[in-house]
Amino acid sequence: MSNYQANLDQPNKTTGQYHSLKGTAVETIGDLTGAQSWRQSGRDEHAQGEAEYDAAQAKQYVEGAADRVAGKADAVVGAITGDRQQELSGKHLQFSGARL
Repeated sequence: MSNYQANLDQPNKTTGQYHSLKGTAVETIGDLTGAQSWRQSGRDEHAQGEAEYDAAQAKQYVEGAADRVAGKADAVVGAITGDRQQELSGKHLQFSGARL
């Protein structure tokens, strides 16, 4: 059984998915064997894994939003000043921040 606690300070999608899946497997074993402690442990680990996955996804969105804003600003400044390199660099940053 697991004493896993989601790492919400530095969340990780892969770790969250792993613990979500593992928790589901442990819960299933508990269901099949009638072991209430396994069932509950699995539920808890699944919930913690889902929480870590969701936190990682939210963190990634926020970081992407910051890149989009900074990229847009660089692109606009580059366009106004005629600095094509800065404009293109800003557009690249803006669009790379749009991917999740």
